[in-house]
Amino acid sequence: MFTSRFALTLSLLLTLPLLLFFFFPAIYPHKNLPGRDELDDLALFRRASAARSPSRAFPLSRGAASSSARSFPAKFARLGSRTSRPKIAFLFLTNSDLYFSPLWEEFFSGHSRFYNIYIHADPSSKFAPPDGVFRNRLIPSKKTERASPTLIAAARRLLADAILDDPANFYFALVSQHCVPLHSFRYMYNALFGNSISAFNAYIDPGKYKSYIEILSDEPNLYERYTARGEDVMLPEVAFEQFRVGSQFFMLAKRHASLVLEDRKLWRKFRLPCLNKECCYPEEHYFPTLLSMSDPKGCSHYTLTRVNWTGSFDGHPHLYQPEEISPELVHELRQSESNYSYFFARKFSPECLEPLMKIADNVLFKD
Repeated sequence: MFTSRFALTLSLLLTLPLLLFFFFPAIYPHKNLPGRDELDDLALFRRASAARSPSRAFPLSRGAASSSARSFPAKFARLGSRTSRPKIAFLFLTNSDLYFSPLWEEFFSGHSRFYNIYIHADPSSKFAPPDGVFRNRLIPSKKTERASPTLIAAARRLLADAILDDPANFYFALVSQHCVPLHSFRYMYNALFGNSISAFNAYIDPGKYKSYIEILSDEPNLYERYTARGEDVMLPEVAFEQFRVGSQFFMLAKRHASLVLEDRKLWRKFRLPCLNKECCYPEEHYFPTLLSMSDPKGCSHYTLTRVNWTGSFDGHPHLYQPEEISPELVHELRQSESNYSYFFARKFSPECLEPLMKIADNVLFKD
């Protein structure tokens, strides 16, 4: 009898920590305690951070690789199509159908060895996964909403899944269901990597490749955005002088994607709830601030996604309508003051698909 009671008491003592681990956050949701969803994300991010980097797939030293540059194409080809050249991972973040999937199909056509697609679709919305290159590219997704850190979490999930899925993924382009390409895939790939010899450098010297993300420090309502969670809430991790804003949509090099997944310090601040939701756009603050504090010289400080904020309403940019679609508009949207012309543009209404498809071959993808 005594032995049975002792065994029962011991079992309860051993079980108590597990019960507290799973149920304490629900009973007492302290702002610094991660919930179950975040614990799932953290496990995913740890796996992605521990994943092999693409450079380890090529056991050449920097010197040996440089001396073998002339014979590189033949050697590289023998390593297999999955890792023969660095790839671009397209991360679709959406809460509705991918209206422009036929246009993206044309964009990707003939380049299957050089890209991957991943979709994070809000499970609370109606979403019909498209066929073709988008088939079976939906990752485990969670609810997203404006003025909350959920869009940051969704982007991080996309980055983690892409890193785990294919070690050859080198650039990670975050786009939405309202984004359309402004150039051909070949144009974009060559602009980023150059020819096959140059592309090999992505594995040898990844640090020379920048991330394309908007980082701004002179926005007129910067302080209101900084204090959206409370006057001193961001301190001491993020001083006002370190706080940055920028476009939600970016193209990150792999080293910066990994940095985003490994971050815990800033995330503890940016996942806190917003008090002033009119000035709170966490997804436009977190990534620019983190990368500005971590590696400002490794970032372009500009985005490759064109957005028209003329006549914006309630935080949404101009929404293009079918009657606005023309070759002249495409040429205008491509224009940039940076080193590259814009690769993508948003925001387009679903009805724009037909007129865009009509000019796809002769305008959009002819460059």
